[in-house]
Amino acid sequence: MYILTNLHKTTLYTGITNNLVRHVEEHKEGTGSVFSRKYHLDRLVYYEVYRDIRAAIAREKQIKGGSRSRKVDLINFLNPDWRDLSLEWDQ
Repeated sequence: MYILTNLHKTTLYTGITNNLVRHVEEHKEGTGSVFSRKYHLDRLVYYEVYRDIRAAIAREKQIKGGSRSRKVDLINFLNPDWRDLSLEWDQ
């Protein structure tokens, strides 16, 4: 489960994937979802790892169902500088 944003932090996108590295690269290359392309969502600011897809789907629904301020609070708690966490991965 992950949250992406854009340069100006105006839009948040919550999704799930079984391969976070590959999926974030697709967003960065503009081959992710139409929504993420439209809003230039290419910065990974939050993610959680689950072994069980049902738990990941439940968490995604919980986060998507929450307000923007709850998502912002979640990001601020673990990533207060809103760093692109994908830049920290070994390429």
